Amino acid sequence: MPFHLYHFIAFTVSVLVVFWSTPLVKKIALQSGRVDLPGGRKVHQRPMVRLGGVSIFLGVVSALLVVWWTGGFGILPPGKEYEVWGVTIGGLAFFLIGLADDLFNLSPKTRLILQVIVASLAWKAGVQIEFLTNPLSGLFPLADWISLPITVIWLVGMANAVNWIDGLDGLAAGVSGIAAVVMLITCLFMQQPAAALIAAALAGGTLGFLRYNFNPAQIFMGDGGAYFIGFTLAGVGVIGLVKSVTTVAVLLPYVILAVPIIDMSAVIFDRLRHGKSPFIADKRHLHHRLLKAGLSHRLAVLFIYSLTLWVGSLALAVSGMPSGFAYAIAATALLSFTSWQVWRVAR
Repeated sequence: MPFHLYHFIAFTVSVLVVFWSTPLVKKIALQSGRVDLPGGRKVHQRPMVRLGGVSIFLGVVSALLVVWWTGGFGILPPGKEYEVWGVTIGGLAFFLIGLADDLFNLSPKTRLILQVIVASLAWKAGVQIEFLTNPLSGLFPLADWISLPITVIWLVGMANAVNWIDGLDGLAAGVSGIAAVVMLITCLFMQQPAAALIAAALAGGTLGFLRYNFNPAQIFMGDGGAYFIGFTLAGVGVIGLVKSVTTVAVLLPYVILAVPIIDMSAVIFDRLRHGKSPFIADKRHLHHRLLKAGLSHRLAVLFIYSLTLWVGSLALAVSGMPSGFAYAIAATALLSFTSWQVWRVAR
């Protein structure tokens, strides 16, 4: 079986499992009363099921199991299968932390402690940022005592960044799906097939979930889904790109995931500047500001999609991929068009 076909299988199986399982999860949650009530800073106007992350998790894991069962892992270089399951098991733990929060409302401190523990174990298992880049001198290796906190901050930070942008119908799923597709393409170009398999499964799960999550949403992914997606994207970035001993590859995950990273960083800085805790939820996120400016729900989401696609295209261009600059030009044109639409509404 040609190698690229396994990535197609991973994507397709993940989509199909999400299509099948999401209505079932919604039905069970409604019967058990597991719904998210409107009010406060929430945008939705009626009770909503917020356990869609169960479907995304099932889709991704099922896809990887099918690839493994059909022999897809046999074509990976030695040690790469271990990395796939390292990211997947770490994702499982983050999913369970988020699911527990969805069901039992864990405190922010408890969630953070659990996330740091799991991320530290993932580092011990080999999901490690081993290099940093210096524009003047290139790459330099990191000692373990530096690698550990940097890796933990990256894994925990991305899990929470995806969770923080999950404020509008389809926003987190779409942004994550676009980022996963870009990572899939980039990992294949960088000859990182193991990371590409995870990216393919995650892309299928998140984009398939949009069938039920795009405005008007029928179900939310919840913290379980957001934490799982964020950790998995961060993990793919580490094992597929950051481990590559090239300056460009080390920078690519941060470019691809720039939208949630910048949004979270700006919100934290703004909260601290106003003397507030960075962990107290408010309406300082980009999507809240776009709604306040008068944009419709869908236009705000589509604008952020175009931003994500644009930074992803920049990653393709700087990676040296053939036609990468053509993709960047096309994405720039799309962003210009959506920006013009935003300007028309907000002026």
